[in-house]
Amino acid sequence: KCPDCGAEVEIFSDEMRVRCPKCGTRVYRDKVPSCIDWCASARQCLGEERWKELSGEDQ
Repeated sequence: KCPDCGAEVEIFSDEMRVRCPKCGTRVYRDKVPSCIDWCASARQCLGEERWKELSGEDQ
């Protein structure tokens, strides 16, 4: 659900965030532990762009 307007928001498994179709607010997927949290090679393994997206550095 959108935290601003309460509308249902669908986030697909390959998406970290989407815009609410009703009000346009960015809605983020709940963070779950992943390799970026514990693996020293995650940045190199995933590639810079994907790593930034998953780690939240691209916001």
